[in-house]
Amino acid sequence: MKITGSTSAEIFDRIRQGVRTGQLQPGDPLPPVRDLALTLDVNRNTVAAAYKRLVAAGIAVTQGRLGTVIRANEVLGEQEGTHHDSPLIDLAGGNPNPEWLPDPATMLAACRRPPRLYGAAVVNPGLERHARAWFSPDCPAGFAIDLTHGAVDAVERLLSAYLAPGDQVAVEDPCFLSSINTLRTAGFEAAGVPIDGQGMRADALEAALAQGAQAVIITPRAHNPTGCGLGVTRARALRGVLSRHPHVLVIVDDHFALLAESPYHNVIPKEAQRWALVRSLSKALGPDLRLAFVASDAQTSHRLRLRLAGGTSWVSHILQDIAEACLQEPRAARLPEARADYARRRRLFVDALRAEGIEAAANADGLNLWLPLAADSQAVAGELARQGWLVRAGDAFGVAEAARGLRITISTLLPEQARRFAADLRGALDRHG
Repeated sequence: MKITGSTSAEIFDRIRQGVRTGQLQPGDPLPPVRDLALTLDVNRNTVAAAYKRLVAAGIAVTQGRLGTVIRANEVLGEQEGTHHDSPLIDLAGGNPNPEWLPDPATMLAACRRPPRLYGAAVVNPGLERHARAWFSPDCPAGFAIDLTHGAVDAVERLLSAYLAPGDQVAVEDPCFLSSINTLRTAGFEAAGVPIDGQGMRADALEAALAQGAQAVIITPRAHNPTGCGLGVTRARALRGVLSRHPHVLVIVDDHFALLAESPYHNVIPKEAQRWALVRSLSKALGPDLRLAFVASDAQTSHRLRLRLAGGTSWVSHILQDIAEACLQEPRAARLPEARADYARRRRLFVDALRAEGIEAAANADGLNLWLPLAADSQAVAGELARQGWLVRAGDAFGVAEAARGLRITISTLLPEQARRFAADLRGALDRHG
């Protein structure tokens, strides 16, 4: 296709039209800036501005020295959950145990709130009071409170409020599936930061920020998929790294806060100019009650509120009423019992694995356990499927490259199942090395 135009707007429109009509296909390279500028007899900055706008619009992507190419069609990555009609025992879904989820109808009937109309407060006053008391020990002074449609929604809105397509975001490697998908669909580049048993490595984060990452997403506890959490020393080290990069957007995804056994250790330095601490209710109250509190600095809150305007994209007050009822009466949501039950199931599973000579992280938290593998994850997962078990192979969690491991959801795992699975896993590992 011949590209024409004498202004950046004309060049942009011509290329966009070429994509819409199929004259330019996903993956097609655009001419180098210098070459196109010579062909069109325009300044190189004119072409560069057009290409920058194409990238910002999600039409093209810049690949460094490889130049700018038409963006490939997005492919939906792996998602949490599994097919409900699978004949296999589901240890892959990442779901909470339905036994511990409150009945929304019962909780709603107890609320008896009048309908809210346009102009009402976006966040229920009672929820905001609860959130302020909950977040105050862990946030810098003067923070604001907002409510989003879950943690993933919060992360996407926060990134979009500050970043442009093509910007790098530092994330744990291996990484939560929804974070990988969010970055991919929004056009951001994931910069994988290796983790160990204490979470994100401070030296690796320093390197990612030095290479241009504009934001970082940190899971302080119950990391998905590994279950690891930050200790005091690691949190202090990460805080020190971030204090040297105050312009970086810091997003702390404390998604398992209501059910976590491990304590929260702060990573947000006082120097941070843009920060947010996100705490979801979805694991404790269920995916249908998809809400997350966001505590942030005033400017970040202002940007969030532009995208959570009253009456358009606010979180339903009916959902807020149910959540408020559950949080004000924890026995209704049975949060202490759920926390203890998940911890018990994790310990039983770790003990069953050790009885078969398989080591797993005893200090993990969350709904999942991660088993690192030397063997191919897919081969082991396939072998377990033939034994009747559905597990999540680790490949999709990798950022820089496929992650070798299995993620096992323990939320409904019974003691006898744990023993049988451990024995079957031992056999699969022996056969696949």
